Amino acid sequence: MTKLTIVAFDGTRFEIDAQPGSTVMENAVRNSVPGIDAECGGACACATCHVYVDEAWTEMVGPPAPMEEDMLDFAFEVKPSSRLSCQIKMKPDLDGLVVNVPERQA
Repeated sequence: MTKLTIVAFDGTRFEIDAQPGSTVMENAVRNSVPGIDAECGGACACATCHVYVDEAWTEMVGPPAPMEEDMLDFAFEVKPSSRLSCQIKMKPDLDGLVVNVPERQA
């Protein structure tokens, strides 16, 4: 299992054991993390699973693909560390990943 921490907007930390190959969004939904709406179910067709990747992890997670960048145009308060959680697949290299949920989704 890979450790994943999702920090809700109110500061509540969700410490999750994530299966490699699962997405951050899938883990957030499975664990009822508030603020991750995931309206499109992970199809990269909305921006309702927007998160901020902790700066210690931004390089390891990498930049968004062009399709994801297009969807981020619809997200609330986009930052350089913004990603769609449906596009971040958990893998052993991301053990300990920390992401933060914005105040609201698109």
